[in-house]
Amino acid sequence: QVQVVESGGALVQAGGSLRLSCAASGNIHSYNFMGWYRGKQRDLVAYISSGGTTNYANSVKGRFTISRDNANENTVYLQMDSLKPEDTDVYYCNLRFSDARLGSSWGQGTQVTVSS
Repeated sequence: QVQVVESGGALVQAGGSLRLSCAASGNIHSYNFMGWYRGKQRDLVAYISSGGTTNYANSVKGRFTISRDNANENTVYLQMDSLKPEDTDVYYCNLRFSDARLGSSWGQGTQVTVSS
C-alpha cells in the first residue's frame, strides 16, 4: 500500500510565496512521474519524471518550480512564487507507478488560498 501526503497549504497574500511538499511512502518500487494537480478537475500544475524532466501548465510557467528531494526521491516540492488569487484551489499530489497495472496514487489535497 502506498501513501501520498501533501502539506504546506496556507493563506497568503497576492504576490507572496508558498512551498508545498509531497511525501510518498510504502510499497512504491518505481514510478514514472510525481506531479501536482489542482481543483475538482484535477488540472495539471506541474510534474517531474523519475529522470528529472519537468513540465508545467502555461498558467504557472515562470512562477512555480517543481523539484525532488535529493535525499529522498519519493518527496517532491512545489515552490510557488508571485502567487495570484486565481491560484486559489486545493492542490493534490499524484504518483504514477511504472507498472501501468498499478495506476497511480493521490494524496488528500492541501488548500492554497491567495487573497487580493
